[in-house]
Amino acid sequence: MSDAPIQEIVIEPRGNLVGLELRELWHYRELWRFLVVRDIKVRYKQTILGGLWALLQPFMSMIVFTIFFGNLAKIPSDGLPYPIFVYTALLPWQFFSGGISSSGNSLIANSHLISKVYFPRMIIPAASLGAGFLDFLIAFVILLIMMVYYGIFPGAALLFFPFLMILVALASLGVGMILAALNVSYRDFRYVIPFLVQFWLFATPVIYPASMVPEQWRWLINLNPMAGLITGIRSSLLNLPISWTDIWISGTISLLLFVIGIFFFKKMERRFADII
Repeated sequence: MSDAPIQEIVIEPRGNLVGLELRELWHYRELWRFLVVRDIKVRYKQTILGGLWALLQPFMSMIVFTIFFGNLAKIPSDGLPYPIFVYTALLPWQFFSGGISSSGNSLIANSHLISKVYFPRMIIPAASLGAGFLDFLIAFVILLIMMVYYGIFPGAALLFFPFLMILVALASLGVGMILAALNVSYRDFRYVIPFLVQFWLFATPVIYPASMVPEQWRWLINLNPMAGLITGIRSSLLNLPISWTDIWISGTISLLLFVIGIFFFKKMERRFADII
């Protein structure tokens, strides 16, 4: 009988709470790419319509909102046709909300990986945004067609569109990391996420213009990071006046959410392999 000592393997993150370990994240970039490709394949595997699902979801939502809010409720649309007004906001919103949902549930869905091998856990929620970005690009084609149909062409403000989408992605990832960490410890948070997304939609100027909010309360709605960002995206694409104050407030909140999400995720990370 061997007297060799039993080796204990501990799976834990390297570094401390403050270190963001960007070099380590870069080292595991191939794992991130693999997870993104896997999520895309799983999403479209054995489906009848394939990538058309990415078109149908925002397009059908646009039709429903146009009928009930544009035609029946007569909600204003800043002088634009209501279908393109709401569709332009639906694209970044669905990227944001889809990122929250997928990243918030990503650790539970990949529990078999977390309990077996070490890698930066942040890669899992970050990879969840990859498939959503592909959906965004596919659905963006419809927006281009609608812009040509309505004769709307963006101006120089279009240059700010990629930066605004980056802020949307950071806000989505920040909130998603917080929810993912909470979901590991408290499994009922998976039921909170759909309610949060639904409530957040109506608190964001997607189906209505920000101009409907009284001026004295505009700063309050911009504490919602998606308010100023979606309004800015809509303005940059549809050649509307841009409120830099709204973008500044919402952009700052988005960055804060991302940083808070990182620190909260790192603080909870050491417990993942034990309780998942």
